[in-house]
Amino acid sequence: MALKAGGSRTVQAKHVILATGARARTIPAAGLEPDGERVWTYREALAPKSAPKSLIVIGSGAIGIEFASFFRALGSDVTVVEALPRILPVEDEEVSKAAHKAFEKRGLKFRVPANVKKLTKTKSGVAVEIEAGGKTETLEADVAIVAVGIVGNVEDLGLEALGARIEHTHVVADQHGATGVPGLYAIGDVAGPPWLAHKASHEGVHCIEHIAGLKPTNIESPIPGCTYSTPQIASVGLTEAQAKEQGREPKVGRFPFRVNGKAIAAGELEGFVKTVFDGKTGALIGAHMIGAEVTEMIQGFTLAMTLEATEAELQATVFPHPTMSEAMHEAALDAYGIVLHI
Repeated sequence: MALKAGGSRTVQAKHVILATGARARTIPAAGLEPDGERVWTYREALAPKSAPKSLIVIGSGAIGIEFASFFRALGSDVTVVEALPRILPVEDEEVSKAAHKAFEKRGLKFRVPANVKKLTKTKSGVAVEIEAGGKTETLEADVAIVAVGIVGNVEDLGLEALGARIEHTHVVADQHGATGVPGLYAIGDVAGPPWLAHKASHEGVHCIEHIAGLKPTNIESPIPGCTYSTPQIASVGLTEAQAKEQGREPKVGRFPFRVNGKAIAAGELEGFVKTVFDGKTGALIGAHMIGAEVTEMIQGFTLAMTLEATEAELQATVFPHPTMSEAMHEAALDAYGIVLHI
């Protein structure tokens, strides 16, 4: 039954699932408060009235880089400001460096690492004061996009009164989505990172199966991440650095697209595939890619990790020729010194 404007009603249920999502993080103290005109979040950037002639993107995570790449393709003069030492900081360091170089080739400008001190609106746009290497610089543009993370939508839900734990604006939940409050579950962006639609969908199915007593087995399914820029970036599992931090003694393989037959024929020579295996067990524990359509290819490695594949299974798998996916096979071979085509 539809409610009239201003109306309310009470609904009771044995189980309640919170899926209230998240929104762009803003920093009002530094002037990073969106106004929909000169200061945008991802929402305004998705439906602009026109492409700005110049643009400053604050933050170089997936969202920031996607919009930077998109507007650069439309002809905007784009500068990306990142506080951390490298762009795409959650990606493998080799991928991050390759992406930086590729984006610069396409005309993107970077200030890395640089801290935003203040954003002010001018008559013609915005001025962003940044500090890098002990020096202060002011960047000017028509528009600024704030892409400095997101915060969970947890306000005005009465969660604290129920005893639900909230940390860093997100509801704390276990591997099944349970919050610790009987009958209350949380899934998706409001439950924390990674903030991805496919992760939220996966959690929703898992949570419902758990509530129904079906004992779902997909508790630790690996979640791939994709950045839809030019070039594309995709990854799943541990980076090489993370594997070393965990004492995994990783075996790492790499294969560039520049010697892949399909990539040569398609004129898509940029990028590479990188694999990370556990040195003791041979298990595939990470895969990282940059290049054309790698967001489609990453699912092959995600499936392999879900099935707990080792280097033996991947090396024995037949990859069709000519395809760019052959680079996945070669990267798995390279990790053990038996690469064929380089």
